[in-house]
Amino acid sequence: MTELSSLSRRDFLFTTKATCGAVALFGTFPSIGLGADESEEEAGNRSPAAPILPEFPAQDRKTVEEVVTASHFGFERVKELVSARPALAIASWDWGFGDWESALGAASHVGRGDIAELLIEHGARPNLFTFAMLGELELVTQCVLAMPGIQEVRGPHGITLLEHARNGKSGSQNSGRHRKKASAVEKYLVSLGNADIKATNLNISDAKKASYLGHYSFGPGADEKFEIFKNRRGLLSIRRGQRVARTLNRVEEDAFAPVGAPAVRIRFDMSSDQAVSLTIHDPAPVIKATRSR
Repeated sequence: MTELSSLSRRDFLFTTKATCGAVALFGTFPSIGLGADESEEEAGNRSPAAPILPEFPAQDRKTVEEVVTASHFGFERVKELVSARPALAIASWDWGFGDWESALGAASHVGRGDIAELLIEHGARPNLFTFAMLGELELVTQCVLAMPGIQEVRGPHGITLLEHARNGKSGSQNSGRHRKKASAVEKYLVSLGNADIKATNLNISDAKKASYLGHYSFGPGADEKFEIFKNRRGLLSIRRGQRVARTLNRVEEDAFAPVGAPAVRIRFDMSSDQAVSLTIHDPAPVIKATRSR
């Protein structure tokens, strides 16, 4: 207790915060003690005892995934991450099959103006979807006039430009002024008639869904398989191991596109009304997996 009491509250909190930040970013505690026969000056020149990750000097994949995930809902966590490492404000993550999403893209499609502004302050690059969510009518109008048809382009996960404006309008964390501005953008986009074109998703019966369910192997390893299952909303999804599952949109007979990846096709080979294999095309054939159970 003697050593701890000699620290001021401010110093103690700073040391604790710095240590926790290192754990979050590097996955280990930094070495803070002196080595044998080591002076304080020598210790100051010593590199922190953090592991060099395989992807270095690229950003740590887990931290990139975390900042993009947190940008959907976690203002304080995003603030902590980008304050420690500002480059994370421009981080992007592939949720699967090329469904890339930036931290700012995440904040934009869920209508989190507070998180979007925080990311922009740290160097994030706003785009048309951000402008729609923030209610920047003049900028959205100018983009549409300069590039007719751009309003039809969908954002991460296939979310439309109009949905971004609507979520900005309804975001409970957003100010009244923000919601009013986003409402004006929503009204403008509705007037265009083609700013809310959803990805193709044909109807499918429960019996048909059941014909695809199961595990499909493309190698002998435990991780060399896909699972086709129904998620909590009853929608067909594909997952490999512990990776994030992707919802499937039916685009043709026995063919699907993962959400956010309209050029990808997952085609099932059928026999006696049951799937026996699947092939993933992107758009050329990439991998074939055989149903194991």
